[in-house]
Amino acid sequence: MLNNMEIGIDLGTANVLVYCKNKGIIINEPSVVAVDTETKKVVAVGTDAKLMIGKTPEKIVAVRPLKQGVIADYNLTTEMLRHFMKKATQILGFTFRKPNVVVCTPSGATSVERRAIQDAIKNCGAKQVFLIEEPVAAAIGSNLPVDEPVANVVVDIGGGTTEVAIISFGGVVTCHSIRTGGDKMDEDIIQAVRKNYNILIGDRTAEQIKIEIGYALIDHEVLKMQVRGRDLLTGLPKTIELNSYEIREILKESLLQILEAVRATLEDCPPELSGDIVDRGVILTGGGALLKGLTDWMKDEIFVPVHLSPNPQEAVAIGTGKSLSIIKTLERIAK
Repeated sequence: MLNNMEIGIDLGTANVLVYCKNKGIIINEPSVVAVDTETKKVVAVGTDAKLMIGKTPEKIVAVRPLKQGVIADYNLTTEMLRHFMKKATQILGFTFRKPNVVVCTPSGATSVERRAIQDAIKNCGAKQVFLIEEPVAAAIGSNLPVDEPVANVVVDIGGGTTEVAIISFGGVVTCHSIRTGGDKMDEDIIQAVRKNYNILIGDRTAEQIKIEIGYALIDHEVLKMQVRGRDLLTGLPKTIELNSYEIREILKESLLQILEAVRATLEDCPPELSGDIVDRGVILTGGGALLKGLTDWMKDEIFVPVHLSPNPQEAVAIGTGKSLSIIKTLERIAK
């Protein structure tokens, strides 16, 4: 039996994942908190709270306490983490022990933002908190040999940010982080449908459109989808049909920004590591990596092999959990 429970947390803008060394992913829920604005009490967290988005009375608001990979509302983030850590200890049955926690942070996070994440986890009852950079966790979770002196290129497309990093010998050699991710794509879809059709749709509908008929900038067989929203002229519900070529055009700007970040990172790569990239290629992780046609499109644009992580959405959480085995090394680096 472990002296202390050890867990890894992927504190994402869209989802929070909790990993335990012997159990794998034990929690995977949306980073959403529903709050009663009158009493300031938390009504629901995670999946239950996400189901409430756009469907609650005025006094109950479902919010995301994390924006673009960092804490936007400290108190709500702490409440959310307390809920998930309590749930984790119940699942694992270690209710009387304080856990050691490894949590990932965006590589572009400031020292203030990192301290806020550490404090939030500590306030939830953690014994020790270690931070690991998101791209490093994504690489470990994608089974890349991060501790070897070879170039591992990771493109982690999350909800709030996209991080592109070259990792070698256990550390980040060069990295570019942009505040463009799945949430920005959803927002673009909402705005385009409003502008082109005078129809208002919600966040969940936009996300569903992106998942079902969203496509990278390649030719493909047309996919169609019936979408329901509110007509802004009549105020009545209305159904329209969207196709994948329309959505491809809407996502174009975000995809080109991600591509630019990848190119900028590759341009900053030391010459000695460039040869490794040609051989080993680039690996895509994060929920955004599941966009249809993305791997093929990027391969054509950057002229090196592009691979999808074995488990894109869970790669960061798995990597965070696996890094628990080198927790002492992390502690030494932190000092």
